[in-house]
Amino acid sequence: EKEMSAFSRAEWEALCDGCGKCCLNKLEDEDGKVDLTRVACRLLDDASCQCSHYETRHDHVPECIVLTPDTVKQNLYWLPRTCAYRLIYHGRPLYDWHPLISGDPASVHRAGVSVQGMTVSECQVDDDDWDDYVIEEPL
Repeated sequence: EKEMSAFSRAEWEALCDGCGKCCLNKLEDEDGKVDLTRVACRLLDDASCQCSHYETRHDHVPECIVLTPDTVKQNLYWLPRTCAYRLIYHGRPLYDWHPLISGDPASVHRAGVSVQGMTVSECQVDDDDWDDYVIEEPL
């Protein structure tokens, strides 16, 4: 019920549901259509769906996008449909499985919304082969 710009850093970070979908590599065609792949950032821990070097991720992956209240709008086109940042931006409620609602960080995995156990590291797949790994967003 707050404006995004009024969130503290801790509140902002708590919006992340831990699904790991934003860490999947995406393919964008010339019309702007974005497809998810199972090919994950090399820093994504497939079991926890968390970044293995979150605080220092830019030392390892300089192009990693930092979402802030100011950058959400320009990144909406690739954010997962279930993403809390996207939902809040559009004034929609969080899903019941969101950890802020359920009180349990594992609820996102039990709901089948995360990418837990389904990714392959970008270190193992040639960039030219990413189209072989296109998936539908886990909803």
